[in-house]
Amino acid sequence: MINVLFFAQVRELLGESAMQVEATAEINSAETLRAVLASKDEKWGKVLASDKLLVAVNQTISGWDTQVQDGDEVAFFPPVTGG
Repeated sequence: MINVLFFAQVRELLGESAMQVEATAEINSAETLRAVLASKDEKWGKVLASDKLLVAVNQTISGWDTQVQDGDEVAFFPPVTGG
């Protein structure tokens, strides 16, 4: 299983803080995981649009092409801004 975490506004909008997704041959990168989750419904698609998110794999900020596998932790969160 891949452990998926949602933080900040992503968590609030989805109403989910964490879930597990079965590791499959189709889900081999952070992007394919994001796409599978975004296809759940329209709300998930809007919240998980890749241009509005950052991703971390195993607690390291990563690119969308980062490989994922069984046992990994993948976190989605909005870009952080400050002033």
